[in-house]
Amino acid sequence: MAASELYTKFARVWIPDPEEVWKSAELLKDYKPGDKVLLLQLEDGKDLEYRLDPKTKELPHLRNPDILVGENDLTALSYLHEPAVLHNLRVRFIDSKLIYTYCGIVLVAINPYEQLPIYGEDIINAYSGQNMGDMDPHIFAVAEEAYKQMARDERNQSIIVSGESGAGKTVSAKYAMRYFATVSGSASEANVEEKVLASNPIMESIGNAKTTRNDNSSRFGKYIEIGFDKRYRIIGANMRTYLLEKSRVVFQAEEERNYHIFYQLCASADLSEFKVLRLGDANNFHYTNQGGSPVIEGVDDAKEMAHTRQACTLLGISESYQMGIFRILAGILHLGNVVFMSRDSDSCTIPPKHEPLSIFCDLMGVDFEELCHWLCHRKLATATETYIKPISKLQATNARDALAKHIYAKLFNWIVDHVNQALHSAVKQHSFIGVLDIYGFETFEINSFEQFCINYANEKLQQQFNMHVFKLEQEEYMKEQIPWTLIDFYDNQPCINLIESKLGILDLLDEECKMPKGTDDTWAQKLYNTHLNKCALFEKPRLSNKAFIIQHFADKVEYQCEGFLEKNKDTVFEEQIKVLKSSKFKMLPELFQDDEKVISPTSATSSGRTPLTRTLSKPTKGRPGQTAKEHKKTVGHQFRNSLHLLMETLNATTPHYVRCIKPNDFKFPFTFDEKRAVQQLRACGVLETIRISAAGFPSRWTYQEFFSRYRVLMKQKDVLSDRKQTCKNVLEKLIVDKDKYQFGKTKIFFRAGQVAYLEKLRADKLRAACIRIQKTIRGWLLRKKYLRMRKAAITVQRYVRGHQARCYAKFLRRTKAATIIQKYWRMYVARRRYKITRTATIVLQSYLRGYLARNRYHKILREHKAVIIQKWVRGWLARTYYKRSIHAIIYLQCCFRRMMAKRELKKLKIEARSVERYKKLHIGMENKIMQLQRKVDEQNKDYKCLMEKLTNLEGIYNSETEKLRSDLERLQLSEEEAKIATGRVLSLQEEIAKLRKDLEQTQSEKKSIEEHADRYKQETEQLVSNLKEENTLLKQEKEALNHRIVEQAKEMTETMEKKLVEETKQLELDLNDERLRYQNLLNEFSRLEERYDDLKEEMTLMVNVPKPGHKRTDSTHSSNESEYTFSSEIAETEDIPSRTEEPSEKKVPLDMSLFLKLQKRVTELEQEKQVMQDELDRKEEQVLRSKAKEEERPQIRGAELEYESLKRQELESENKKLKNELNELRKALNEKSAPEVTAPGAPAYRVLMEQLTSVSEELDVRKEEVLILRSQLVSQKEAIQPKNTMTDSTILLEDVQKMKDKGEIAQAYIGLKETNRLLESQLQSQKRSHENEAEALRGEIQSLKEENNRQQQLLAQNLQLPPEARIEASLQHEITRLTNENLYFEELYADDPKKYQSYRISLYKRMIDLMEQLEKQDKTVRKLKKQLKVFAKKIGELEVGQMENISPGQIIDEPIRPVNIPRKEKDFQGMLEYKKEDEQKLVKNLILELKPRGVAVNLIPGLPAYILFMCVRHADYLNDDQKVRSLLTSTINSIKKVLKKRGDDFETVSFWLSNTCRFLHCLKQYSGEEGFMKHNTSRQNEHCLTNFDLAEYRQVLSDLAIQIYQQLVRVLENILQPMIVSGMLEHETIQGVSGVKPTGLRKRTSSIADEGTYTLDSILRQLNSFHSVMCQHGMDPELIKQVVKQMFYIVGAVTLNNLLLRKDMCSWSKGMQIRYNVSQLEEWLRDKNLMNSGAKETLEPLIQAAQLLQVKKKTDDDAEAICSMCNALTTAQIVKVLNLYTPVNEFEERVSVSFIRTIQMRLRDRKDSPQLLMDAKHIFPVTFPFNPSSLALETIQIPASLGLGFISRV
Repeated sequence: MAASELYTKFARVWIPDPEEVWKSAELLKDYKPGDKVLLLQLEDGKDLEYRLDPKTKELPHLRNPDILVGENDLTALSYLHEPAVLHNLRVRFIDSKLIYTYCGIVLVAINPYEQLPIYGEDIINAYSGQNMGDMDPHIFAVAEEAYKQMARDERNQSIIVSGESGAGKTVSAKYAMRYFATVSGSASEANVEEKVLASNPIMESIGNAKTTRNDNSSRFGKYIEIGFDKRYRIIGANMRTYLLEKSRVVFQAEEERNYHIFYQLCASADLSEFKVLRLGDANNFHYTNQGGSPVIEGVDDAKEMAHTRQACTLLGISESYQMGIFRILAGILHLGNVVFMSRDSDSCTIPPKHEPLSIFCDLMGVDFEELCHWLCHRKLATATETYIKPISKLQATNARDALAKHIYAKLFNWIVDHVNQALHSAVKQHSFIGVLDIYGFETFEINSFEQFCINYANEKLQQQFNMHVFKLEQEEYMKEQIPWTLIDFYDNQPCINLIESKLGILDLLDEECKMPKGTDDTWAQKLYNTHLNKCALFEKPRLSNKAFIIQHFADKVEYQCEGFLEKNKDTVFEEQIKVLKSSKFKMLPELFQDDEKVISPTSATSSGRTPLTRTLSKPTKGRPGQTAKEHKKTVGHQFRNSLHLLMETLNATTPHYVRCIKPNDFKFPFTFDEKRAVQQLRACGVLETIRISAAGFPSRWTYQEFFSRYRVLMKQKDVLSDRKQTCKNVLEKLIVDKDKYQFGKTKIFFRAGQVAYLEKLRADKLRAACIRIQKTIRGWLLRKKYLRMRKAAITVQRYVRGHQARCYAKFLRRTKAATIIQKYWRMYVARRRYKITRTATIVLQSYLRGYLARNRYHKILREHKAVIIQKWVRGWLARTYYKRSIHAIIYLQCCFRRMMAKRELKKLKIEARSVERYKKLHIGMENKIMQLQRKVDEQNKDYKCLMEKLTNLEGIYNSETEKLRSDLERLQLSEEEAKIATGRVLSLQEEIAKLRKDLEQTQSEKKSIEEHADRYKQETEQLVSNLKEENTLLKQEKEALNHRIVEQAKEMTETMEKKLVEETKQLELDLNDERLRYQNLLNEFSRLEERYDDLKEEMTLMVNVPKPGHKRTDSTHSSNESEYTFSSEIAETEDIPSRTEEPSEKKVPLDMSLFLKLQKRVTELEQEKQVMQDELDRKEEQVLRSKAKEEERPQIRGAELEYESLKRQELESENKKLKNELNELRKALNEKSAPEVTAPGAPAYRVLMEQLTSVSEELDVRKEEVLILRSQLVSQKEAIQPKNTMTDSTILLEDVQKMKDKGEIAQAYIGLKETNRLLESQLQSQKRSHENEAEALRGEIQSLKEENNRQQQLLAQNLQLPPEARIEASLQHEITRLTNENLYFEELYADDPKKYQSYRISLYKRMIDLMEQLEKQDKTVRKLKKQLKVFAKKIGELEVGQMENISPGQIIDEPIRPVNIPRKEKDFQGMLEYKKEDEQKLVKNLILELKPRGVAVNLIPGLPAYILFMCVRHADYLNDDQKVRSLLTSTINSIKKVLKKRGDDFETVSFWLSNTCRFLHCLKQYSGEEGFMKHNTSRQNEHCLTNFDLAEYRQVLSDLAIQIYQQLVRVLENILQPMIVSGMLEHETIQGVSGVKPTGLRKRTSSIADEGTYTLDSILRQLNSFHSVMCQHGMDPELIKQVVKQMFYIVGAVTLNNLLLRKDMCSWSKGMQIRYNVSQLEEWLRDKNLMNSGAKETLEPLIQAAQLLQVKKKTDDDAEAICSMCNALTTAQIVKVLNLYTPVNEFEERVSVSFIRTIQMRLRDRKDSPQLLMDAKHIFPVTFPFNPSSLALETIQIPASLGLGFISRV
């Protein structure tokens, strides 16, 4: 492909930049061959002319398409070069917050400098078992790959972690070891994995320190081998260390620290056990204060010290050894404070009693004077003599520092030895995984011996890495059978030869160290003479003669020769070592013992372990000459040997590479420095890997993936059935140069850049298709818009024209109407004018005529008035005269009478003055009264006389008046005739005047009324307007108030509903949590139970001692079994003599369990007794308070008392049962226990007997309390008599005596009166009710008579039946009668529920009595049957003798009795009888050997459960409690055995879950409890259990069902797990929607449906299989719903977890695939009618994640929509999906960082779990709703295939 095809306009390239390393630019013009300048435009908009190199004419690197940026594997990039790698890492690290990236076989890990939630146990579980390419890059993926290859290839593995200081090597190695510890676990109970992890804090404290680049930098290399057994479980570990930086012990640079352990000791100096160390602040010691930074921010050294000590304890380092370590470390600190004083230039001395040295000697246990002497002197040995020579102050200081370094190095090695001993295992090691945590390539401003060794090690590792990469490439090409040429890659063997070969740098350094007067300068000169100008990799600096430059694989490094010889020698004076060896402190000499011999790691020892390799100076014990020889081994020589051994180990294993990158030098979180990153990428070999890959065929596609991705570039005719040939034909057309690709057996190999070219063609084709689609859609939209506009215009025209026509018609109508109005108006005006004229004329006439009439009237009136005046004047004159005459007469009479009265008054006054007058007055009072009476009589007579005279005078007067009247009438007649005319006139005039006056008055009134009306109207209008305004305001206020009330009510309702919903949800959650905790406990219990069984079997196999007749007590009993379970085993032992008794030590725990349950039962009885006592007290108070009300309900009270009496009887029976069980327990203890345990003097016997005695005493007390309670109930019943008495005399007297106040008595009297009235009214009402009841009773008597007659008839019929049939018929008739009576009374008392309740209680009593009678009759029948068996033979013989005497004719003529008629169906009671010795056979055939796929398929669903229950029914019918217990216990244990044996078979587990639930439902349905019986038929109610309450066994079965359900979930999870990711995520259900993107070296599982690939149809088929099996087994529908819900939760959780860990799955098209798959699952739910099972809701997080992939993700509105939509996802999950979102095509866009931050800001207040992944192992709590069976037990037939012929139907 020519460059002109790629370097076209708008193509993007990378150009070098001094600041950003590489910058992106865009071509503004097509490149043509021969152009020297490229016109570019930078991303900031600036134009640039980029000049090409005239020599090389290399074009700038092309930029990859955006869809390839951010890939998990760098080798997936089409253009493989440095800027592409750097940009890809930056995008993943900054934009997606992803720190791991694959680069071929290398995992690149960038240190985020921030804690990330990606290392939890849920993440470990998610990566466990997954292919490396199927998940996003992670350290766990590398660890899983190593673990899997170790198990698959049976080859040891190595994980090589390298990088700069601060890049995160140690943390990565720790996480890898944590993964192994979590996934594999340990092979023993010693928790080896915890010890392996506990070694980290110890090694970090003694081997890590703070540097300028890292706060926790590892200053040594280590290789940890984690050993595994044959089952690949951790059994131990071994650690090797390399090149400890000893110089840090005595010197630290600015802002650095010594090793952590020193500062931890100083921080813990205040501890009491550390007082002896005499430590203080770190600034007080020379070895810890040189860096000036003793504290690390955020690190508490005291806490770290506690962690270190805790780890030491866990690894078995005792407290004494720990204190020894701390003493040595404290001694090193004090040694650093030793000061030397110069005597002269060649000698020095130590001050006497120097405190630091004295403390050092005390801690080390050495002599002060001797050590002081050898610190200032040294011994020189020659061939003949030995000299002691003083040394200078500088030499003494160096010797002190060397001694401190040597002690620390030995202590370091000693600690490593003890850690290895703690991690050592006695089990033979099968394989191992090594984790190498070693320093990366280092270059500083001043590089010394340490950097030289480090870079030498990296040269060796890089060589091994290059060879491994090249080997893998070669194997891939050979595997695919494609031609390949030798790839030219950088070989660093010349550099390694320069360092380690003969006369190499290390060889010359060792040689110079042997020279007596060798110096760094002479060594440098030897280097120049040997290698300068002879080796291209060796150079000499221009301005220095004490340095040299080596061209390493990563960069040129200049090393300073100063200090090389001293560090290589690592000189320690032998005399000082001898002083330390003579220490009294025992631990110190141990440090200087011989190290183990070094052997090759590939040679195994007898224990299967690789011995430890020492890396530092190794003094030996023994002969002095040997010691001197050993000291001649230099550090460089030792390091070279260790490195060779390490390379041998790595070459013998399969390596896995982790390269740690430090993104910046300032430890800023998620900050990327391109310069530093490029430097490290070059140094760690990542770019070399890229170069090797790019030199060959880096892009590789399978034929199917290529076809799926580039199907759009093919025409229909190009598509053949052979995918390989199709791809070949297409590629020949698309890429002309055949050297750019090669066809392998299964893959197509492409050169670098070819995938980008194909992607460009694909994008162009898709873009053209999009343009065509857009064109068509836009045309269709515009045409649709035009048609809508045209239709709208026509509609508008139609409406406008219609409007105009309507307006014209309106105009015509208005014109005609105006003409008519004019006509009528003119007529109205003319008529009105005529009426006005006519009215005026009439008014004038009336006024004129009135005037004339009034004149005549006035004239007549005046004449008439004159006559009247004359008449009245004359009469007045006559009356006046008469009055004067009368007045004069009366006056004269008055004067005379006055004179007479005065005279009489004088006489009376004189008489009144004397006393006697009074006497006389009194004496004559009667006379005077008589006189007065007489006078009255006389006056009456006079009055009568006067009246007679008056009557006469009146008669005379009347006669005279009549005469005068007749005269007057005559005169009046004449006068009237004369006055008729004038009278008329006057009357008319008066009427006219009156009318005129009335008219004026009316007019004035009218005027005033009109004025008042106007004023009133105005006022009314004003008032109305005001009222209207007020009314409007009030309406508004009312509406506002109503609105507010409605809103408040609505808010309150919503709030209450929300609260109710929340509380309900919370309660449901709490209930589910409780269920979950309980079921988890059951699960844990079953697991421990299985573990116990396994251990017991192992012990049995190990002991291998047969025990004939011994029967092990089954340990699989549930913890919630009832006392029946345990006592059943005792009963079995007593009843079956052939079974050998169990040992007493196994029997006692069962008895103790029974004893504890008895105690629990006694406590329950005590609580019930207290409740009864409280109830009794409350009832007594109610009796005293409301006696009248209670007496209205005597029947209810009696019913309650009867109920309490029944409860009391139940308590008594419970007490008796407990008493019997205690006696049985005591007997069992006395008879069954071992003599040494149950001897009267034994402690266990005494304790147990004391407890039993106390319990029996407590039971006696409870019995007495029950008797007291019974007496109280009886007294209460007697106190409340069913009489209608309304008062109680005793209570009344007591109340009256209490009332001492008169007011109270008065109030009581008033109340008594009111009570009497009330009583009278009640008496009347009762009388009426009595009459009604009497009437009802008459009707009842009549019905009873009829019933009596019917019963007599039935009785007559029954007498003809045999005795057995007679009993059954009588019971049947009695049940029928009670049913009819119940229906009758139900109708009768429908309006009175209280009476109906009392009737029901009495009915229940009668039923109980009948049941008791039935039980007695059953017992009698059983006894009679036994007696009949005894006399059967005799009766048979007698019958035979009689039959011989009877003729055949007589036999024929004899009538057949009804008893001989067979009635099998009616006689069958739904029970199965078996013998006790057949119980094991029953369990074996029905449970242990029953196979669901065989016989059970054709059975009735739940048939084993029905058979077992029918057997239990028969045992209950026989009242055989031992048989019931034995059968139930054997059933439960057998089911557990079956599930343990075949627990991985879904059909078996489903079958027994269904049968266990059915057995549980049968126990409930036929328990006799009212809540369960209401679902039964009358026939089923007859089959209820009669003797035993198996409620506690129901709990045991419920627990067993929970365990089976959990096992079922685990089975289906194991089946579904491999299908989910492939079917839900990887498989393309909608073909062509999501094309396969390039995946690089780590190939993912193909999404194309191959033969071995699971698809969505596979999942649906499996779901159908599960559902059909459960339905076939008759599982409860509710339980099936719960199983389906759990299955869907597993599918959703696993799918979402993988989606969150796979960047390639987070795209728009994948979201569509997921939603389609979810819709298919929902369709499956609808088909199975399971939409209400809650399964769809479990998929809600997955649905929301798929929607999140498809919604728009740009604006704030989009962010708000996402936050409201994704309520089932956590914040971490939402952010993770957005970070992982990856465009598959160029038409999609990435999610911006600002948008993700907006989402985080909006969700910061959401309180949800920080956990990223869903718990796929979560199991919802299961419930078993009661599901009664409609199947009648008597109809069940037992198939012969079950082999149960030994049981019989009853």
